[in-house]
Order: sequence, then C-alpha cells, then structure tokens
Amino acid sequence: MLIDTDLLHFYGAENMSANSSEIIFRQDSKPLYYYQIINGRIKLNHYDEDGREIIQSILTAGQSVCELLLFIDEMYPVNAETLTDCDIIRISKDNFFRMLSENMSVSLDINKFISERLYQKFLLMQSNLSIKPEVRLLGILNYFKSFSNDNEKHSFEVELTRKEMASITGLRTETVIRTIKRMEAEDKVKLKNRKIFY
Repeated sequence: MLIDTDLLHFYGAENMSANSSEIIFRQDSKPLYYYQIINGRIKLNHYDEDGREIIQSILTAGQSVCELLLFIDEMYPVNAETLTDCDIIRISKDNFFRMLSENMSVSLDINKFISERLYQKFLLMQSNLSIKPEVRLLGILNYFKSFSNDNEKHSFEVELTRKEMASITGLRTETVIRTIKRMEAEDKVKLKNRKIFY
C-alpha cells in the first residue's frame, strides 16, 4: 500500500465499503479526503459533450484516488466510480496534512509517487495523440504495467476490458479487438482465456 494503514488510522482514518457502480466523489466537488483502495477497482471518468464516457484511469488495490487534488484549491475534474465492490480507507484533508507534516518520510514518498504518476501520464498523453491504434494501446499497457514490480515480458495481467481500453484510448472497441489480435501475432502480448498479458 502507498501509506501504511496503521499510520492512517492513527491520524483518524476510517474504513468504508462501497458497492459496485457507487460514486465515491463527483466531478466539480471539493476534495475533502485522501482515499486509498484496500481492495477493488475504481475508475476515474468524465463525460464529453455528446454524453460519451471517457475513462481517465482505473485504480486498483494499494493505489490512492486523486490525491494530488488535495494539494491545490481546485474541484475534482473527474468522477470516481467503483467498478467492483471496494474497501477503501479515507482520512480527512486536515488530518492527512497533519500526518504528512509529522512524518517526513511519508511526505517524501507521496511526492515521489505523484511525480512517478505524472511522468507516466505524460507518456500516456503522448501515445494517445498517435493516429496508430497500437501506439495508443502500448501507451496504456505501459502505464498500467508501471504500477507493477514485475517487468518480465507477458507477466502482467491487464485487468481492463476491451471496452475500457477503447474508452481510455479514444478508439472503437472493434479497433481494440483487431489491434490486440495483431499484437498477439507479433508476440507483443499473450492472450489466455481472453485475458491479455503484457
């Protein structure tokens, strides 16, 4: 986990459960808590002017949810919605900052984590600007694999549906399916029981 749960509880954190398809926070609401996922999956999304869902990211156990918004005075630019039943720990913004001020190593870890995520987001944005579907898909595969400690080829199980991959890259689902099959033929990914391994 990003921050030790015992330390979070010491500073007043509380555990919460959420069912699948539950909203944790809405776009344009004020950030009031630091959230860390104990188990489950959460998507960050918004809807374009045509009402089409755009997924910004999918977060899993051990990750925090939009923590960088706590450091600035802005509203959330996305919704956080559970994809599965989730257990989450949350701590108020005030207690979160008190914890950081009294635990320099945790503060440095948060800074490093945010810096790594921003770096990966820059790479993801660059690949998403490509007109080539494979470049876009490799961009998200690299992004999500960057959260894993296992860098071996075909060792990372991609926990995204083809539809989610399409929503993240701006591609059509059919294009994602065709491109993944071509990438398998080129040994860039492995498919096992419809699961993608990168």
